[in-house]
Amino acid sequence: MEIFSLRSSQSLLFKNNPNNAKNSKTADIHIEIKAPAPVSFQIEDNPGEGPDFTAVSPGELRTYARQSFDSGVIDQNTYAAISEPLPMHAIDPLGNIIDLSGVTDGTSFNFLDYYKNQLQVAMSIGDPNDVQTLKSVVNFLDG
Repeated sequence: MEIFSLRSSQSLLFKNNPNNAKNSKTADIHIEIKAPAPVSFQIEDNPGEGPDFTAVSPGELRTYARQSFDSGVIDQNTYAAISEPLPMHAIDPLGNIIDLSGVTDGTSFNFLDYYKNQLQVAMSIGDPNDVQTLKSVVNFLDG
């Protein structure tokens, strides 16, 4: 018993049929070029033109930080520090407890002062790695 490949038998039938010789399978293929999708959020080329980090919501800050991370402006550690939710309470450089429980994703908050204060606290009692991360966050926010 002989075994024939279906591909070879179909191609032989295709070539031998005079009606199929005139038609080309590739003639019906059309490539449509679509316009690129609009960008919903884009970082300006001027680094000084960023948002006001003294009055921005946590959600807006995370969005801006994500775009900056994706474009290579900030590193992963800086992005992770910015993306972390705020604690319920923090300590300022004078040792006072700051209540942050009222800050939500829709609430404006002064992140620049907050991270500057946390940098000062970390420099006096913190880990050198935390200090380095907070310095990069402050540099990013201070722009």
